[in-house]
Amino acid sequence: MQNSSSQQGPSDTKTEITDELIVPVVAQELEVMKRTVESGRVRITKEVHERVEAVEEPLARERAFVERVAIDQVVTEPPATRQEGDTLIVPIVEEVLVVEKRLVLREELRITRVRSVEMSPPEHVTLRSEDVRIERVPPGGRDGT
Repeated sequence: MQNSSSQQGPSDTKTEITDELIVPVVAQELEVMKRTVESGRVRITKEVHERVEAVEEPLARERAFVERVAIDQVVTEPPATRQEGDTLIVPIVEEVLVVEKRLVLREELRITRVRSVEMSPPEHVTLRSEDVRIERVPPGGRDGT
């Protein structure tokens, strides 16, 4: 015997209903841009001030004294230039023709440097200095000019 519950007829056919759920996929994009925005202004004022000051500075002077000293001494070779203290000694030689040739030291130049420092007379000079003032001015505001 057949169980009627196990038999399926054409009218017993189950229809399968599937509900479709559509989910949209959304993506966000970001576009970054820059623009110049005035956030404030600056006003700079510069003033020049002058003042007169007396200036005294030491002035150095150097003089040279030349002294000729006769030596008249026979030498075999020319002496070297030498320094003795503040004096520079420059030998002057001359060849003299005798029966034989001799080198004779005729004279020396003695050059002495003397240094002196003296104060200059006061001079009046004009000195300048600058002051700078900076002011913030609101954006888009009038700068008063």
